Amino acid sequence: MEAALPRELYVDDAAWAAEREAVLFAEWFCVGRADRLATSQAVAVDVAGESVVLTCDDTGELRAAYNVCRHRGSQLLDPAAPACSVGALRCPYHSWTYGLDGRLLRAPHAEVDDPTAFSLNPVAVATWGGFVFVHLTPEAAEPLEPSVARAQATLANYALDALVVGASFHYEVAANYKVLLENYNECYHCGPVHPELCRLVPSFAGGGSDLDWEEGVPHREGAWTFTTTGTTARAPLPGLTEAERTRHKGELVYPNLMLSASADHVAAFVLLPHGPARTTVECSLLFARDEVEDPGFDPSDAGELWDLVNRQDWAVCESVQRGMSSRSYRHGWFAPMEDESLDIRRWLLPRLGRRDG
Repeated sequence: MEAALPRELYVDDAAWAAEREAVLFAEWFCVGRADRLATSQAVAVDVAGESVVLTCDDTGELRAAYNVCRHRGSQLLDPAAPACSVGALRCPYHSWTYGLDGRLLRAPHAEVDDPTAFSLNPVAVATWGGFVFVHLTPEAAEPLEPSVARAQATLANYALDALVVGASFHYEVAANYKVLLENYNECYHCGPVHPELCRLVPSFAGGGSDLDWEEGVPHREGAWTFTTTGTTARAPLPGLTEAERTRHKGELVYPNLMLSASADHVAAFVLLPHGPARTTVECSLLFARDEVEDPGFDPSDAGELWDLVNRQDWAVCESVQRGMSSRSYRHGWFAPMEDESLDIRRWLLPRLGRRDG
């Protein structure tokens, strides 16, 4: 068996602060679906405790900047507020006003010789598959493509960018975001934790050692999607192969996007870490647009199953987090069928400049 990450990377405040700076602020970070913003709208999004203003101008171009006025540091947008229609960003403190591209437009009663020197501090922004990613260190940002290459290859036929949200769920989980990633990356736990899911996908009950995620995992006979019955009245997504019309696929885009693809919908999980032991999960079920726009659209058959499975996962992840907080815990172990979970160690440790695990 292989040693897992050491205890401090899950429970220690100082380790969290170092990881946040060296990893989460230095990687492309998913903040949700692009269609959450219409043209001429803005919203504040959270990136591991840093607030970022995401804007969409009247041409549909996305931009991002730190949610910090260059005058006295007030936040421009309320982080708790929904997306709003704006023509400019006006600071509520002294009315310094910025364009949606971050340029300083107006500084009342102040002499600003060079407005460009007072533009909002930029954040890099990119999109893939209908998702928005931001990078808090834009001067060091590499292209997004390598980060999503594996998911792009595995899920190419699902046309993620054309799908729309048909149902959504919000969860507050008392666990480190890495616990959720590791849990997602293995099915060793599926038999004990997900009996309903294992009845739908019997191979999940065997520990997951022989699952072929690139080709997809078959359902039980007569079932072909992730719903309470294993079937649905919705048509399979167009463009899928014959195998994809009857199998389930999963992918993970580090550090915080998990994707589970069924024949008629895709479940997307955006993890928003808030500290070493708290993570918000935004779960969106994505469907074909024509299905969602149908007057009889009802996603409850998929939603009920996903909400059940999600709550089972979050409960066991919180149990893991509580156990890791014990003074007796040093690090865990990966059994052979958990090899995919080693990905978090392979991905994270080099970014922290560490070799232990």
